[in-house]
Amino acid sequence: MSVVRSHRYSVADADLEEFLARRASLIATVRKGHPGLTHTVLIRLEDGTYSDTWHWETGEQMGAAFAAIPTFPEAPLAMALTRDATALNGRLVDER
Repeated sequence: MSVVRSHRYSVADADLEEFLARRASLIATVRKGHPGLTHTVLIRLEDGTYSDTWHWETGEQMGAAFAAIPTFPEAPLAMALTRDATALNGRLVDER
């Protein structure tokens, strides 16, 4: 069963377009070296924060990719536009 990393953060409205471009670049870079990333979902919640969920085939693939994050220059560029960021890992239990 797949695993996920869920991020929650805020992005200023003025930075959203740039953030989306940087996030897309980061995702593309991660996928080049870590093909276990199956899909990502970004949701704007009613309180104005964002829920960003990255789905992985296995925990090992997710762990390897996140261990390599310091080598991806796109990561700090994207995250520089966020504030109050948190992250949680989990395992998919049910999806319909």
